[in-house]
Amino acid sequence: MTSTSTPPGLARFNDLEEHAALAALQEVCASTAWANRLLAARPYTTFDELYAAGDAAMAELTAEDLAQAMAGHPPIGRPKPGDPTSAREQSGMAGASEKVRAEMRYMSMVYEDRFGHVFLICATGLTGEQMRDAVRERIGNSPEREREIVRVELGKINRIRLARLVEEDA
Repeated sequence: MTSTSTPPGLARFNDLEEHAALAALQEVCASTAWANRLLAARPYTTFDELYAAGDAAMAELTAEDLAQAMAGHPPIGRPKPGDPTSAREQSGMAGASEKVRAEMRYMSMVYEDRFGHVFLICATGLTGEQMRDAVRERIGNSPEREREIVRVELGKINRIRLARLVEEDA
């Protein structure tokens, strides 16, 4: 049982049945290892405690775990149909010009060919031009450097999604 001083959204999360909590965490991040680490550390008493657990779990992910996490993200400019989360996160690309969207599609394909996974960036609050410029800049990275950038970007995305999960009203 959670403390009465635990914020309501966090208390709700702590009180979820294990299967429901796991499903909610896998909506945040598709990595089973990440979700299981956060699930095992319940209950959380503060948002910061939850976010720190998410950051620590992200730091521990293997290359395979990262690949699983990335597989849960659609390419930039092509949010999952019917998925309000990916549409909201990529809204900056929706407002971009057709030229920028075409450049992003092309650069995303080049990126995927080079690294073997989708271009991943915490797109929340970014314009289409900023996302396009980021993929242009990162295409020259080594695979090792890019994997670490992806880890950081996933961590940012996970924090935003965790906040939505536990800070919103029921």
